[in-house]
Amino acid sequence: MTGSPTEPARNAADVLLVGGGHAHVSVLADWIARGVPQAARAVLLTPEPALRYSGMVPGWLAGQHGQGDGLVDLAALAARAGAELVLDKCAALDPEARLVTTASGREIAFTIASFDTGGEAQGARLLGDDPRLLEVRPIGALVERLAGLRASGRGLSRVVIAGGGAGGVELAFALRNLAGADPRPEVTLATGADGLLPGFAEGVRARTRRALARQKIAVVEADAQFREGALMAGGGSLEPADLVIAATGSAAPGWARASGVATDAGGFLSVDAHHRSVSHPRIFAAGDVAARTDRALAHAGVHAVFAGPVLAANLRHMLAGETPRAAYHPRWNSLYLMNTGDGSAILSYGPLSAQGSWVLALKHWIDKRWIAKYAALAKSE
Repeated sequence: MTGSPTEPARNAADVLLVGGGHAHVSVLADWIARGVPQAARAVLLTPEPALRYSGMVPGWLAGQHGQGDGLVDLAALAARAGAELVLDKCAALDPEARLVTTASGREIAFTIASFDTGGEAQGARLLGDDPRLLEVRPIGALVERLAGLRASGRGLSRVVIAGGGAGGVELAFALRNLAGADPRPEVTLATGADGLLPGFAEGVRARTRRALARQKIAVVEADAQFREGALMAGGGSLEPADLVIAATGSAAPGWARASGVATDAGGFLSVDAHHRSVSHPRIFAAGDVAARTDRALAHAGVHAVFAGPVLAANLRHMLAGETPRAAYHPRWNSLYLMNTGDGSAILSYGPLSAQGSWVLALKHWIDKRWIAKYAALAKSE
């Protein structure tokens, strides 16, 4: 493992994985099972030695999981896969020179590169800057900050969540049911102008509205913004607020657009059904940093999970000198299980919806099974 700028750098990789996201853990699992393709020199560049699974964070806040329960040991997976781990962050990409420059100034040349870095926080840009603002991304920093606030017993009495998507809704429920809090925090959900759970079926939204009302979580369907030190939405004030969490989705990292690799209008790397760049065939991408050109695909962890094996297969094809053949064809709809923090959860699958403790049990089973799979790989000899 390397991570210190004083250590000697390995300056070239046959295959460079940039980012330790959901898709790349599938690639590492493939390499553990079958070996690195063509005995290639492999490098994993990622800022943290563990992946924090965001789907378990609301359950941790509500006391259903431990803080360490949702971690995937990237360092151990990389070691077992035969990949060098570089603890640093991508700062620039030169696709013509096939070179990635890290935040510390290290340069890593590559033959083939795959990007699964996720997006970047955009709360401050959308809401304005304020010392009470806490970004959801990176998720590890969010957990550390919330853990510190819980331990101190300060700053969680009155919380505003900005963002009405599934992530914002789950955080609102979780903080309303914050484990160990007495009294429980007062929570306001400012959904944004698109309203509550845009894109979800009306039955899901109706169940969610009832659950929010039952738990006395205030809902304001307007954009939140800091104005002269006060948080405003819909022409009214959301003050007082001790903490404002921006669950406003992700923005493309600046290096993506600056690189000259093809991007969509938002600056995300444009890829085809094989998750290969439409402009640079030796570059692949999956997860929030990528945008499919053949179809609209939401930035959701479920797609990164399912794209992972496809990415692994295509990297193997490329390293063997073959044309990528595997393609990710998403299901007609995605399953969402939203934890309501009170021992229940809401299920969404296209037009279908359901709610109950059994939905939460299903969510816990799916989440823990995914984590356990990689925990077993990390510990196997």
